Amino acid sequence: MSFRLRWTAQATETFQELQRAAEQAAHTRAQASKQSGGKKKTKSSKQEGLFKQVAKAVRQLAENPRHASLNTHEYYSLEHPFDPKAKVFEAYAQNKTPGAYRIFWCYGPEKDEMTIIAITPHP
Repeated sequence: MSFRLRWTAQATETFQELQRAAEQAAHTRAQASKQSGGKKKTKSSKQEGLFKQVAKAVRQLAENPRHASLNTHEYYSLEHPFDPKAKVFEAYAQNKTPGAYRIFWCYGPEKDEMTIIAITPHP
């Protein structure tokens, strides 16, 4: 079952910041490659890799919130934005990485929808 995604303002802002940082890093990498004659292939930056991982996790979440790589589980420290009695979940965008990014989400407000509450590095 595929879900339509809704985003809180905080989650949208974080996702866009990660995207801008990745685009800026890619642009800088392309400029450096151009200056060196373009002979050498340069590796993706840390920002580009982080954004790719977060974007992939969001896509997987929308397609299948129980995907094994997401390690989805209930999270008790955030309140559900639409129903205080409903559950909030945490999904992994990264694993085994210092400050690994996590995606906090919940079902709703409508059927077949899920809301991305926050995207944050793990403390």
